[in-house]
Amino acid sequence: MGKATGFIEYERRPIPDRPPLERIKDWAEIHEPFEEDKVVTQGARCMDCGTPYCHTGIMLSNMASGCPINNLIPEWNDLVYNNEWQEALERLEKTNNFPEFTGRVCPAPCEGSCVLGLNNPAVTIKNIELAIVDKGFEEGWIKPRLIKSRSGKKVAVVGSGPAGLAAADELNQMGHSVQVYERSDRIGGLLMYGIPNMKLGKDVVDRRVDLLKQEGVEFTTNTDVGKDISTDELQDIFDAVIFTTGATKARDLPAENRDAKGIYPAMDYLTSNTKSLLDNGIPDESELSAKGKNVIVIGGGDTGTDCIGTSLRQGAKSIINFELMSQPPEQRSDSNPWPEWPVIFRVDYGHEESNKVFGKDPRRYQLLTKAFIKDSNGHVKGIKTTNVDFVDGKLTEVDGTEKTWDAELVLLSMGFLSPEHYLSEDANIELDERGNYQSKHGEFNTSRNGIFSAGDCRRGQSLVVWAINEGRGVANSVNDFLLNS
Repeated sequence: MGKATGFIEYERRPIPDRPPLERIKDWAEIHEPFEEDKVVTQGARCMDCGTPYCHTGIMLSNMASGCPINNLIPEWNDLVYNNEWQEALERLEKTNNFPEFTGRVCPAPCEGSCVLGLNNPAVTIKNIELAIVDKGFEEGWIKPRLIKSRSGKKVAVVGSGPAGLAAADELNQMGHSVQVYERSDRIGGLLMYGIPNMKLGKDVVDRRVDLLKQEGVEFTTNTDVGKDISTDELQDIFDAVIFTTGATKARDLPAENRDAKGIYPAMDYLTSNTKSLLDNGIPDESELSAKGKNVIVIGGGDTGTDCIGTSLRQGAKSIINFELMSQPPEQRSDSNPWPEWPVIFRVDYGHEESNKVFGKDPRRYQLLTKAFIKDSNGHVKGIKTTNVDFVDGKLTEVDGTEKTWDAELVLLSMGFLSPEHYLSEDANIELDERGNYQSKHGEFNTSRNGIFSAGDCRRGQSLVVWAINEGRGVANSVNDFLLNS
């Protein structure tokens, strides 16, 4: 789709971010507003390739290739190129419940499998998606879809992250009555507290939640299912129950002196700051604050980057990011062919900002944390490390590379193991070998009749777009269950 020769005539031009030294002064989204004519030009680069891998949504080498929700990307690229924005929005909404989220936070596996990307920079699919939905809100095209009739069936959704919201949205539109339970004080789960304001403004989350409320979805906050109310009680009230609680059990680092004060899971740190901004209008000033401290983030990925960006805005004295693996190559390796997700060196917003402030990229590769160092008050004051190498696939310490780093705040960003298990124990459902709620993708039913699971609590830590995929899938399974029960 797009202009037949557009990929030859036009270069890739992503929507720019605000300058790093400007944006670190506030907590607003980092993105510049899109310029419509420039987005139209980017839509023209879509090649009409015949076999659009961008929307395949398959797993290759344990990574997503193409869009997991099968967005009709070539269609809405072409519509944007032809200035048919409202029609583009209609196509986008057929597959994606929340493009305003994915357009901001998705790593865009669609672009990794773009056919143009074989020998040219890929189409700016993510930018075009965001431009479509933001224009839809600006023009008033996105309105509450009021339900004309109800089935009489009631569904409880436990957890209000992207999987839970997608499931609630789908089931509500099917005519079922949906109640979403959230243990926190605000709706959104990961979207609200796990992703910082500068990547995803909370007004964007609230706007979508308000739409769902207007459409009939009911929300209950500050209620921890499995503690405040039991699964048995839910099943007495509702015809089906869905667990979409996420993977919230963080991977720890049991090194010497792990009990030192000042060492926190990354998500505790990010949540505390976002909550302070929302409650008080100011960044967190508790003991978790990075202000004036030497900060070390252990672990990379999106969460590690978010810790870097947040620490900068809080006024950290220095920021270093430890990564166990080696630095990725600048270009795809032969073992990482298209259309696999390209495992290459990338500079995310936090890395760029830290480089501008401190004069160098914060990441240090192939570092193994050996021990934390305490001061006389039991507070962390440093970390002992050694360099590592990978020999025949095995981690090997490099002799003579021991080093001590100053740190008064250490943030552990090494991923998540599984959901917490108090809910599964209360519900008496089976777990898989990784500790996730056991249920098959495409079916989503747990070992207990009438209870379903979806999202990270079922598949393990993953992307927001996969969570939406799971939420849509579990809604179809629950609908079949309700119609046949």
